[in-house]
Amino acid sequence: MSESKTANAQQIPATVVSARPVVLSAPGRGDDLQVRVSAPATGTGLPVIVFSHGFGWSMDGYAPLADFWAAHGFMVIQPTHLDSRTLGIPAEDPRTPRIWRLRIEDLTRVLDGLDVLEASVPGLAGRLDRDRVAVAGHSWGAQSASTLLGARVLDSEGKPGEDMSDPRVKAGVLLALTGLGDDLVPFAAEHFPFMKPSFDTMTTPALIVAGDKDQSHLSTRGPDWFTDPYTYSPGSKSLLTLFEAEHSLGGIPGHEVAETTDASPARVALIQQLTMAYLRSALYGEDTAWKAAATALEEDPNPLGTLQSK
Repeated sequence: MSESKTANAQQIPATVVSARPVVLSAPGRGDDLQVRVSAPATGTGLPVIVFSHGFGWSMDGYAPLADFWAAHGFMVIQPTHLDSRTLGIPAEDPRTPRIWRLRIEDLTRVLDGLDVLEASVPGLAGRLDRDRVAVAGHSWGAQSASTLLGARVLDSEGKPGEDMSDPRVKAGVLLALTGLGDDLVPFAAEHFPFMKPSFDTMTTPALIVAGDKDQSHLSTRGPDWFTDPYTYSPGSKSLLTLFEAEHSLGGIPGHEVAETTDASPARVALIQQLTMAYLRSALYGEDTAWKAAATALEEDPNPLGTLQSK
C-alpha cells in the first residue's frame, strides 16, 4: 500500500487499542514519565501525534480528540505532565518553577522513547511512520507544544531564550494557545515568566484554533489574544476561529467535565474533523483532506467558525 493510500485508509473509524500507563525513565525529573499510547488496531505506516494536556489534566484527558485521531489512523501519545492533579505535587515543590520547561522535556522524551512506546502496545511494533510526527496541545499544553515548532520564551530583557524546536516534528495543532506577554495582568507577569513567547521563529506548519469568546483572566486583552500565534508566526499557518467558543472550545477535554463552560458537541465534532484533515494533509503533501474540509466550512450556510490561512 502506498503512503498516500495508507494515510487515507482510515476514513471509517477503526477499533482503537490503548495502553496505560507506559513508563519512560526520566532521571532528574523526580517522577518517571507516565504515558498513554493509543492506535488503530490495524493499518501500517501510522503517523504520530504527541499531545500535551492543559493545566492539571493527565494522559486520561482529551478523549474526544485522542480517541478520534487514533480511530482515524494516527498513533496518539499522551504524557502526564508534573502539573497533573493525578500526581498532587504541591505548589511549594522545588520543581514547580520549572514545570513549564519540564513539560517541554516530556514531549522530547516521548519522541526519544518511540521504540519503548511502540513495544508497549501488543501488535503495534513495526507499524509507525517515524518521518510523519506532529505535536498538539491545549492551553498550557499548546504552549509546550509550540516550542517544538520553533516558538521561544523571552527572557527578562526581552531576548529570545533557548531554541527548543525539534526537526522530527513536521506539523502542529495549537488549541487555545495564549498570545504575546505584553498584556499580561500583573499576577501572570510575576508568576508565569514562561508566558512571554516569541513566535518569530515558529516556522513549522501549524493549525491554530481560537475561540472568539475566550476571555482569559491572565491578559488584559480580549479573545483576539489567542490569535497572536497566527498573526506573529511566519511560514505556513492556518487559523480556525470558532464562534461563541470559550477556553474549552466546546468540550475537547472530555464529556461534561467541570472546566467546560461552553459545551457544544457540534463544535467538538468540527474540531475533530478539521484537525484530522489538517494533520493528514500537512504530513502527506498529496492528501486533499484539508482542502476539502476548508471548502466545506466556507460553503456551510451556518458555519461554526471561520478559517484563514497564510
